[in-house]
Amino acid sequence: MNFQGEKILLVEDDQTLNFIVKDNLEQAGYVVTSYEDGESAIKNFASGKFSLCLLDVMLPRKDGFTVAKEIRIIDDHVPIIFLTARSMTEDRITGLTIGGDDYITKPFSMEELLLKIRIFLKRSLTNNEPLTDQNYYKVGSFNFFFDSLVLEGKDERKTLTYKEAELLRYFCDNPNKVLSRSDILKQVWGSDDYYLGRSLDVFISRLRKYLSNDNNIKILNLHGIGFRFNASITKS
Repeated sequence: MNFQGEKILLVEDDQTLNFIVKDNLEQAGYVVTSYEDGESAIKNFASGKFSLCLLDVMLPRKDGFTVAKEIRIIDDHVPIIFLTARSMTEDRITGLTIGGDDYITKPFSMEELLLKIRIFLKRSLTNNEPLTDQNYYKVGSFNFFFDSLVLEGKDERKTLTYKEAELLRYFCDNPNKVLSRSDILKQVWGSDDYYLGRSLDVFISRLRKYLSNDNNIKILNLHGIGFRFNASITKS
């Protein structure tokens, strides 16, 4: 798939890094609009029709998390990748729970960044095309296409974040079973700790909302144990 000409929003307050990233992306064929503060970025986001956003976390005037929240009010689907020098788990989880799709920690290689951009553009730009994922699940009245991060209901097609999709896939692979919080966190996030546990509750609430149109699908909270995903699942 050819992504040349796709528009990317870059928000990075380090002038040198802003220039380097912008230059490399333009050499790769992308059209890049860059800002050095969050307020300018969100002010101009709506008129830009961007295919992907790269947001530094530590920004003047409005930080990257605030910008991401405001972007999500305007656009549910545009991929958001955070550029962050922070390594704290809570910061990474915050970015994902507010609607970010991924993060990349500074210093990073341009090859890694370009790969992530291609992955998320492919998922995003195929959202309106017929889906033929091999990792397909029939979840009650919904169609779930894991590879494309798409949950399709009768009247809408929802693009999930990667972690939302991973959590739903884990539930779909283990329907009607008691699943401990610890096992879910280890399987989906790779670790079981306090901050990730807080994040899990946020993601569970989101999935309940997405699946709420089918009354036969339930994510039951088993106090002190974990969860049980009650649903009719067909996998292909």
